[in-house]
Amino acid sequence: MKESDGLLGALRELRRHLDHELFPLAAGDAAADRRALRELTGQLDDYLIPRLSAIDAPLLAVVGGSTGAGKSTLVNSLVGADVSEPGVLRPTTLAPTLVTAPADRDWFAGRHVLPGLPRVTGSGSGEPGTLRVVVAEALPPGLALLDAPDIDSVVTANRELAAQLLAAADLWLFTTTAARYADEVPWGFLRAARERSTALAVILSRVPPEALGVVAGDLARLLEANGLGGTRLFEVPELPLPEENARLPREAVRPITRWLDGIAADAAARAEVVRQTLSGALESLAVRVPALADAVDRQHAADAELRAATDAAYAEGMARFEEGMLDGSLLRGEVLARWQDFIGTGDLMRSLESRVGWLRDRVVALFTGRPAPESELRVALESGVETLIRASADSAAERALESWAAREAGRALLEQAGAVEAGRLGRSSPELRRSAEEAVRGWQGYVLDLVRQEGAEKRTAARIASYGVNGAGLLLMIAVFASTGGLTGIEVGIAGGTSVLSQKLLEAVFGDQAVRTLTLRAREDLRARVEDILAREAARFTGLLDAVRPPDGSAPALRAAAQAVREHRREIPGGTPAAAGKRAGDR
Repeated sequence: MKESDGLLGALRELRRHLDHELFPLAAGDAAADRRALRELTGQLDDYLIPRLSAIDAPLLAVVGGSTGAGKSTLVNSLVGADVSEPGVLRPTTLAPTLVTAPADRDWFAGRHVLPGLPRVTGSGSGEPGTLRVVVAEALPPGLALLDAPDIDSVVTANRELAAQLLAAADLWLFTTTAARYADEVPWGFLRAARERSTALAVILSRVPPEALGVVAGDLARLLEANGLGGTRLFEVPELPLPEENARLPREAVRPITRWLDGIAADAAARAEVVRQTLSGALESLAVRVPALADAVDRQHAADAELRAATDAAYAEGMARFEEGMLDGSLLRGEVLARWQDFIGTGDLMRSLESRVGWLRDRVVALFTGRPAPESELRVALESGVETLIRASADSAAERALESWAAREAGRALLEQAGAVEAGRLGRSSPELRRSAEEAVRGWQGYVLDLVRQEGAEKRTAARIASYGVNGAGLLLMIAVFASTGGLTGIEVGIAGGTSVLSQKLLEAVFGDQAVRTLTLRAREDLRARVEDILAREAARFTGLLDAVRPPDGSAPALRAAAQAVREHRREIPGGTPAAAGKRAGDR
């Protein structure tokens, strides 16, 4: 096992935990969190893992800087060949150009460095999103130069690519001009180099002859003030060139060329650059990864908040159904009328005749086409319960939508779903009607089964036969909606109409204790069926969260992975990391 396997394995484990969409919700500054995730993932893929996998591979020096800083001209001048195309139009560098020595061509043409960028060889500028690899005979082996896009490009993709390339560098050659060295954008990148202890050199170009030394002195002062004191600083004077794409005279870039050649030729110097940059990048993970873990925690908190809001909305919908089930409202109107038909408003004994009333009703129905009172009551009950379920589901959906819209994460998800889908979420689903019908019919069947089971006892069988199973079942259904039930007895209230009569009939058929037990069981079964319906309705909201929620345990896994990297970070081959006070770029 190699000395670096422990560290390399820890980095690969960290990378595995980053291979998810960790910040799908608008929680905190999610855009910054996503950007930090992309940057960290890119540095692992483009630099840390490849470099540790081949610690002795040639160095990659990225030439980066602001628009018009002369990066392409500098690269051409350093290698003594027109390998990168400068110009007056911005952005100039459409695809980054990597210049390598012939001996290192195979290494950089492969996917060892920046594996996500397809390689292009030969003449031409290359397509955006590709890495153009060019061989320069004058460039010594052991060091390659990469001409990066402008860090302040007007094209967002170019700016992001420039940041990605700089994070993949063993060495930064940061290029600025005498006119723009104090701009804020370059200093943002320079401070990032300081925070990650990246090996760095700054090249101040286009310095007027009369300002040589003066501008460099002020830039050195700014570097010191920003914690980059001692950084190697080169000056390139402003020189008249015969044409726009002409190279600088060799004398103008000789100090830079000599310095780079010295690093390329000295294995110890190259190793020091690698150790410094690797060490700084690894050290930065101790801050960057826990920060990502905290951001993941915010995602889970936002997810939990939206789920809680949904649960509360549908719990209130269930409470509304239960209130409607117990307050007697179901037994008004059509149900009350059909109940009175079923019981009979005349002589009570007529309804108690053994099977005679039942047979008479059906004969009348056969010749008149009018359904039996028993059937009409059952249909009225079905319609009333289904209406109550739909009303409860509609109110819950409306409340859930309002709760989501009041929260940033919820609003963002609703916007992603689209106005049409959001409008649908604000009311019950099209499937609810069918679900409610099936639930009510299933519940009625359950009630009839309860009656049959109770009728298995000889002492109640005869009394149930007086009404039939369906009739006795209807009496029990009425009890579910007309009483508070429980062990304290039945409180029948059928809209102030025939409560006493219904109670007497129930007691006459089942007996007091049986009525209490059967009513409770019937009510609980209906409640469970409605809860299941509302849970499926709520899943329309929570399903949006399920589709994007970061994996459980992501935050603890990231913290554990960061700790593992920290424990192994001194396993960099070639010795301990370079001391913080000594920068490889100072050589």
